[in-house]
Amino acid sequence: MSVPMPYPAPVAVSPGEQSSTTGPFTVSGYVPAWAAAPQNPTGGPPNAFGPVAGFTPVVDLDTGGVIAIQVNASTPAAERADVGGTVAGIRAAAEHDARLPLVLPIPVAAVSAGSAGLAPLHEAMRVAGRRPREIILTIEGDLDPADRSRLLAGVDGLRAAGYLIAFGGAGVRHVPLDVLADASPYVILISPELVERAPKDARRAAVAEALVTVAKGVAAHILAPGVQDEVQLAAVRAWGVRLATGPLLAPGDWRPADGRVHVPVPATETSPNLAHLLGPRVQEFLMPAVTLPITATSEDVVQAFGNEASITSVILVDEYQRPQSMVDRSRFLLYMAGAYGHALHAKKPAHRIADSARLVPKTTPAIAAMQVAGQDAKRVYDDLVVVDEVGRCLGTVHVSDLIRHVANRPVPK
Repeated sequence: MSVPMPYPAPVAVSPGEQSSTTGPFTVSGYVPAWAAAPQNPTGGPPNAFGPVAGFTPVVDLDTGGVIAIQVNASTPAAERADVGGTVAGIRAAAEHDARLPLVLPIPVAAVSAGSAGLAPLHEAMRVAGRRPREIILTIEGDLDPADRSRLLAGVDGLRAAGYLIAFGGAGVRHVPLDVLADASPYVILISPELVERAPKDARRAAVAEALVTVAKGVAAHILAPGVQDEVQLAAVRAWGVRLATGPLLAPGDWRPADGRVHVPVPATETSPNLAHLLGPRVQEFLMPAVTLPITATSEDVVQAFGNEASITSVILVDEYQRPQSMVDRSRFLLYMAGAYGHALHAKKPAHRIADSARLVPKTTPAIAAMQVAGQDAKRVYDDLVVVDEVGRCLGTVHVSDLIRHVANRPVPK
């Protein structure tokens, strides 16, 4: 099985052909929108494609850590195949040196229109030095039923290039649930309006709980945006949502350099009701990985760790996003802080002092993953690296999350 290259530039072919020859964006039976030629993909000032309202940290409610940054870029109307807001978000993140994974909006029409109109997005990624695996593209807007097949083809093309896919406005936007099942998104975002009204409306709460069930069924994370107070936060936790954003967690003027967020401690904790002996699969505990190329120097790794205190590891990957080694935060900083550590290692490749990556397939049960973690007594708490069917890095799993899950499981009678 061949593995797609992460950065090929899309190349349009003649309209008469039945399929696109755009490298990883080739989708059988998919005819791109040839008229949607990119306009000014590289020129202009940094935010020439649209304003960026700010940044919002995506917070893991269990650990209190910031795992990604949502860029609040304005996007055109859903019927317009324009990625200007997405491009502006990438550039704004580069200006603020936001190195964590990014959550960026993209209009549903831009995904449905085909790969030709996405050229500015790929060019902005190249200029910013970002990898597709670090970007979560949130599809926004209502879906026209006639565009269903084109949307799914566009999602397949973006996923083949390495991007992570999300759907926004779930519960309010017109996106059928079976489309979510067919698209297999990485994240589903509950509509902020639903988060706001559900704690005081049992019917709305039922919709939110149904979305959580759907997300678990299609192996997607679910994110609750716009949490404003502790009542909403308690409701979100009760639904089983782990990821959230909102004014309660970080102020409106939050920037990537701020780092810290505030997560109120829950009054009570509920135990998960788990029926399977081996527990859920590790993909339910998956966190976005911070990756660097295998050629990265130790100085590059120091900079990555310095951007956010919650980063516990950096994965060194090859050109196909396959993990080659892992740099554990604690051991690496001890190397660098030792006698002559910076002088000896800073300018040299980081893989010299890295450890082998402990790989687990995405379908591995939680108990089996803990067994993998316990095979080396000196590295019990090192992050596990989750890979897909062809060995590409999907993210990492904290062993502490697996332990917490096992500790909270009900004792069988």
